[in-house]
Amino acid sequence: MAIFKLQINGRGYQADVDPDTPLLWVLRDSLGLLGTKYGCGIAQCGACTVHLDGEATRSCVLPVSSIGKAKVITIEGLSANGEHPVQKAWDEIDVPQCGYCQAGQIMTAAALLKKNPKPTAAQIDDTMTGNLCRCGTYHRIRDAVKRAADYNNPAKPVKTK
Repeated sequence: MAIFKLQINGRGYQADVDPDTPLLWVLRDSLGLLGTKYGCGIAQCGACTVHLDGEATRSCVLPVSSIGKAKVITIEGLSANGEHPVQKAWDEIDVPQCGYCQAGQIMTAAALLKKNPKPTAAQIDDTMTGNLCRCGTYHRIRDAVKRAADYNNPAKPVKTK
């Protein structure tokens, strides 16, 4: 066991855990941040996606000892009250059915738009394909990412519900 000092969602945390403990379990079990989900445990489904210094990262296979001074953002820290463009678009398009994968989907989409504010449909598909949705709402996910991108493009009006 070791004490790790972590910067998560703009706050400092300490976790006394084994160095090999995946970040996912530190977030959920040690710190009570339950928005990041366990899906597969082998970094294939994307349910556990968080941002590590702005990069979409699978937390289920990332040992806490590898975090160092990197800043971690979870779905709880993406915005104070759901006002991130991706979260707003998710709601407007009514993306989730069961909702289990949505935190990881949103975190992946937010990282994409930070790097590429105006992605093409192919770029959205290429990025989001790495996140699995058992309900098959991929067309709504694509539409929501496009909608979120439009929020940052004043030349393109956004229709809301």
